[in-house]
Amino acid sequence: MNKKNTSDAKYFQRGKIQELKAELKSEKKDPKFTRKKNVLKKIVANMTMGNDMSPLFPDVLVCMDIPVLEIKKMVYLYLIHYARNKPEMILMSLKSFTKDVSSNNPLIRAMAIRTMGYMPVDKIIGCLGKPLHDCLQDRDPYVRKTAALCVPKLFMDDPILVEKEGYLNQLKDLLNDNNSTVVASAIAGLIEIADRSEKFDLSINFNLANKLLVAMNDCTEWGQTYILEAMMFHVPQAHQDAELLAERIVPRLQHANAAVVLTSVKVIVYLMNYMSNEEVINNLYKKLGPPMVTLLHSGYEIQYVALRNILLIIQRRPDFLNNELKVFFCKYNDPIYVKLAKLEIIIRLTNIRNVSQVLSELEEYSSEVDVGFVRKSVRSIGRCAIKIPEATDECIDVLIRLIHTKVDYVVQEAVVVIRDIFRKYPNRYESIIGILCENLDSLDEPEAKASMIWIIGQYSDRIQNADELLDNFLETFKEEATEVQLSLLTAIVKLFIKRPTVGQALVPKVLKWATEDVDNPDLRDRAYIYWRLLSSDPVAAKAIVLSERPAITTEVEDMDWNLLDDLLLNISSLASIYHKPPSNFINGIKSRKLIQSPALNPNIHMQQQKTFNFDEDENQNIYNNVNNPYSMNDVEPMNGNQIDLLEIENAEQNNESPQIETEDISSKNDDQFKVKENMTPTNFGSGSFKINSDLLGLDMNVTEPNQNMNNMNNNQFNNMNFMNSNMNNVNNMNNMNNMNNMNNINNMNNMNMNNMNNMNNMNNMNNMNNMNNMN
Repeated sequence: MNKKNTSDAKYFQRGKIQELKAELKSEKKDPKFTRKKNVLKKIVANMTMGNDMSPLFPDVLVCMDIPVLEIKKMVYLYLIHYARNKPEMILMSLKSFTKDVSSNNPLIRAMAIRTMGYMPVDKIIGCLGKPLHDCLQDRDPYVRKTAALCVPKLFMDDPILVEKEGYLNQLKDLLNDNNSTVVASAIAGLIEIADRSEKFDLSINFNLANKLLVAMNDCTEWGQTYILEAMMFHVPQAHQDAELLAERIVPRLQHANAAVVLTSVKVIVYLMNYMSNEEVINNLYKKLGPPMVTLLHSGYEIQYVALRNILLIIQRRPDFLNNELKVFFCKYNDPIYVKLAKLEIIIRLTNIRNVSQVLSELEEYSSEVDVGFVRKSVRSIGRCAIKIPEATDECIDVLIRLIHTKVDYVVQEAVVVIRDIFRKYPNRYESIIGILCENLDSLDEPEAKASMIWIIGQYSDRIQNADELLDNFLETFKEEATEVQLSLLTAIVKLFIKRPTVGQALVPKVLKWATEDVDNPDLRDRAYIYWRLLSSDPVAAKAIVLSERPAITTEVEDMDWNLLDDLLLNISSLASIYHKPPSNFINGIKSRKLIQSPALNPNIHMQQQKTFNFDEDENQNIYNNVNNPYSMNDVEPMNGNQIDLLEIENAEQNNESPQIETEDISSKNDDQFKVKENMTPTNFGSGSFKINSDLLGLDMNVTEPNQNMNNMNNNQFNNMNFMNSNMNNVNNMNNMNNMNNMNNINNMNNMNMNNMNNMNNMNNMNNMNNMNNMN
């Protein structure tokens, strides 16, 4: 075989069109057509290398009449290659195709019908009707098998023609063929059409399913895969039917072909949805384990496919493969994609019994050469701590040992992990903060910096030099990533709330930079919110900024059960590797769903899925909990003596000095908090930035050397003054109009009164005259 490969390599040389054409037209005696074979091999080789061989089409077409199977194969390959780009040239071969389809040689008939099916040319498709009907009923099983596979190809190009010509009915008839290869090809064609046709739905009853399983015994491994795939279109109507079919498929789990094994796993997992006996389901899962583990001893590509499918099954059945943890330990020569897939499964299989073994393995992985794998390993230690509370102490010990290695990327990942552990278990492991602070110089990645800043801010009341540490980070505030800026802003506000005298120097600086020197709207908005809270209602600021966050869990990494159901129906396909539905990356394919049936288990999703009820968890219910830090019931409303920093410029215009009462925020409870100190308003127009002492508790100046920024601030506040004066003018005009209207109303009332008096006087005079006349 090596000799043949070596001899064929000489054909892969760029050939000249004229020379190849001359060799094809050569009239030298060639009784065995050896020269023709060699020339065609050169043409196919050049075509494979991307060279345009289409000018040789008429000369190659002449070779179709040579009654040599090898030559016909190369000519058909040439025609298929240029069918899409040169459809007008393919019409020249129509007569030869018609002749070959009627050949006495079944191999030539099969090759001709297969080649015609590969050509998306209207004329060829139009001439394919009768030959395809004849081949579907051919006496030779090889021809019938090839014709059955030609139907779905034709359906891709012209689905209306397939339905009109009745090819689907002929495929269904082939399911009763006495040749198992024909049956497998027919079912493969029907599955392909059913997955793409909106009008055609494949449904297999229990009797036909049994017949197909009987035929599977004589099929090749690919034929077995097709028949097993057909079981996905059978909907059991009784629990016993599903159990019987599953038991008949179980022997296929021992097959040497990985495709047969994975397809068998898929069908068995599908049939479990229609079973109610938990003991039967458990036994089937136990039988699925060893074949899946065996696949991990195959090539790396098969290992990866198996690992990705195992990850799906574990999410449905977490105790699946619980006793096979060591199989997933990484080897030194495993590719990185295999290592990462194994690592994910290791974490999901970790429990209180094997966590020590897992941590030892993860610590060893953290010394590997591949940086990405090391980072993932350190993160996995944190996941173990969050998943298993009893092992948190051991996880912390491992992380401290890793920090002491002084490897930068290891230290940074450890800081991120410890941040999550602090969130999960507050006030338990603060003793290691000193170790973290010793390694601040190793932090150069945004996520690690943000995590360390969060730790400092969260425990600023216990870190003596928290202000110095945050001030060091603040030096590069404007150049940092947004993630770091947001974390630094919040940490400084926390420091000020907990220790006002220590944090008072940092708050005005960070608020000024965040609101004036940064373009990110999220950061600017958060700074304004903090500014408003601290200046108007410090109690609310304390309640919000220092509120307890919901505890983090590893459940967020679980897949949505609807998506999981879809993927479990697509095991052994690309969907199970990508962990995305097939419709996301294949156009026109239908998604598979569990079909309703009397046997369908209604509790299938509840077996291993945990539903989260907010009303049952007091830590998560932030709306109904009486201790809710976001609730404003225990926060005093802003009284008349308090002043808003964002509106303080108006007070400055009127030369008013607002009376603000303030006190150490951290020393009072929310319901006892009161402010006590007189303050002066903020001066934004001068060369130094002054922040009002209603925020800080005392007057401060922070030098700002950027005179351009000061000028811009002056312009901004001048514009605000101009707007305020305009608003005042509008108010004055409204007041004048209101006064004029009131005066008009009063005048009208006076006129009405005068008229009434005059009428009364006239009536009195008339009465007097009448009396005089009577007298």
